[in-house]
Amino acid sequence: MTERKPLGMPFESWIDRQIREAEERGEFEDLPGKGKPLPGEGKHLDEMWWIKQKIESEGLSMPLPPTLALRKEAEEALAQARGARSEAEARRIVEEINGKIRKAIRTGLSGPPLNLMPFDADRIVSEWRRARRP
Repeated sequence: MTERKPLGMPFESWIDRQIREAEERGEFEDLPGKGKPLPGEGKHLDEMWWIKQKIESEGLSMPLPPTLALRKEAEEALAQARGARSEAEARRIVEEINGKIRKAIRTGLSGPPLNLMPFDADRIVSEWRRARRP
């Protein structure tokens, strides 16, 4: 006849024992939550959080769709034109980006809508002049 444990005595399963022994060996000491905050704790995470985290941790980058890349390039060109050393340089920068914008409008680019029109080079050069007046 097998001996029965009296009621009220704790039963430790094989899994419970493995966990207890690992804790005793200190194998869980460096896990997040044991003195270390969980990454992103308290932040709302979107459904792509793990992909974004992986890209960041690997030092990778995702290329922008062509329309967004052109919008970004146009913003940067406008800032460069406003900081140009001469009127001629400002005008050249604006005309170069305007050529790219016109080509994109004519041929079309993939991605979200471009929502970009060529810049008024005369207006930007006038702004450039006004910014340099004493």
